[in-house]
Amino acid sequence: MTATSPRRLHLNAFLMNAGHHDAAWRHPRTQPERVTDLRYFQQLALTAERGLFDSVFLADGLALWGKVRHNVLGGFEPLTLLSALAAVTERVGLIATVSTTFNEPFHTARKFASLDHISSGRAGWNIVTSGTVNEARNFGQDEHLEHALRYERAREFVDVATRLWDSWEDDAILLDREAGVYADTAKVREINHRGEYFGVQGPLNVPRTPQGYPLLVQAGSSEDGKEFAARYAEAVFTAQQTLADGQAFYKDLKSRLVRHGRTEEQLVVLPGIAPVIGSTEAEARTLEQELTELQVPEYGLAQLSAMLGTDLTGLPLDGPLPELPEERDINGNKSRFTLVAELARRDGLTLRELIARLGAGRGHRVFAGTPEQVADQLEEWFTQGAADGFNIMPPHLPGGLEDFVDHVVPILQRRGLFRTEYTGRTLREHYGLPRPANRLAAATAGGGRSV
Repeated sequence: MTATSPRRLHLNAFLMNAGHHDAAWRHPRTQPERVTDLRYFQQLALTAERGLFDSVFLADGLALWGKVRHNVLGGFEPLTLLSALAAVTERVGLIATVSTTFNEPFHTARKFASLDHISSGRAGWNIVTSGTVNEARNFGQDEHLEHALRYERAREFVDVATRLWDSWEDDAILLDREAGVYADTAKVREINHRGEYFGVQGPLNVPRTPQGYPLLVQAGSSEDGKEFAARYAEAVFTAQQTLADGQAFYKDLKSRLVRHGRTEEQLVVLPGIAPVIGSTEAEARTLEQELTELQVPEYGLAQLSAMLGTDLTGLPLDGPLPELPEERDINGNKSRFTLVAELARRDGLTLRELIARLGAGRGHRVFAGTPEQVADQLEEWFTQGAADGFNIMPPHLPGGLEDFVDHVVPILQRRGLFRTEYTGRTLREHYGLPRPANRLAAATAGGGRSV
């Protein structure tokens, strides 16, 4: 966006198997048998690109989430899948979750650099610290690393990864066949990092990429998460239930940027919304009720127990939440714990009602209505200081994404709120973010030994 161009919102398509509703796989509109079919995800990515979305996003965890008896869980490793999606798309960005707790900076930097080259500059990294003890137990640990320590490790991890992406200057490759010189080794440097968590010599074994390095995305809304986002993130996926909560989060996060020498334009805030779309409001509410009636209470109760760090097994579904631990005692996803606990208290929900409310969005906002009503909601949040765009979470797939692209996007375009064509080719260009300068090249004296 320039000083003279209108502010336009950004759209990311969060793709999740049969859809975000935990009963979507049971609905006749979905295709759960295709969740390991590459062509299915290629179809979804092409639909998002047809809708001129900035990006598609694949979440990931390093354990089997929830109760696989009652939901379509598991599937592709996201970077592998996004590489295949890059081959059939041309513009839409490709964002994957990778954990800093159970990976190493070198191979993470290498994989994202490879994806950025493969996609001609469309890679994005959703940085997470992981939130469950089951993930820890898949990596030889009995307990999960404490919340604050996970963020300490994440900060060092990202610092190392960005230095590795900078270990090649943009013009390091000479390709001088006559002289027999492929690369100027004065422009390919070791990083020689020795820190508390990592020791990495470098340089990376992938040249600097079209974007310099991938778009950095973050999704935690705890105090640690917000500070991490203010320092590193260029886009933030977040969850708020009300406009007021969205405005408060937006203002808080943007106000933190100045402490890190950043401006508000350098961070894009994308609240999640699961739109249940019908040609009439009654039709949308009927679909929402159909999905609710397909829920398996046992599954919802297990998910709720995990979110709240409290075993709810055996409690009466038509009773209230029991007494919960303090947020400071939660070692998983602190922000989601707080959001769900406050939702239940604010609206006086029983366990059954809370499971129904969380079914489509797991704490993200759910809205049922016509395309016009959905567009109204997005416009309100966008113009009233709660969002720079949205993380669209279709409750059912593929139809939920198709409905949004075919019926909501044209309304946003007519209102002048969304692009009518792609004007950039890289993910950073879609989000209006600059290509990062090579910091090692700018500080050669401290940039490490040439190779």
